[in-house]
Amino acid sequence: MKKTAVLLFVAMFLAVSAVPAYSGEEAGNAKALFESKCGLCHSIERPKSKQKSKEGWEATVMRMKNKNGCPVSDEEAKAIIDYLSEKFGK
Repeated sequence: MKKTAVLLFVAMFLAVSAVPAYSGEEAGNAKALFESKCGLCHSIERPKSKQKSKEGWEATVMRMKNKNGCPVSDEEAKAIIDYLSEKFGK
């Protein structure tokens, strides 16, 4: 069991390392940012099937970042929240 957890961690680290970092101008492409970062852990169809207020998307994205360990910066999280709010907001 412990070996499986270590292997999973290594696999996630390698996957995250392969994803290009987004900053400044690149963060403007929020759809690609959303797809690459959120798609690391689950299907991007999952969040696209929801409709939430901006506050709801903020709570979800920050939970993924802070509690679940999604590798996004604060700037990237804001871009993803704005994108989700615009495309899948209430």
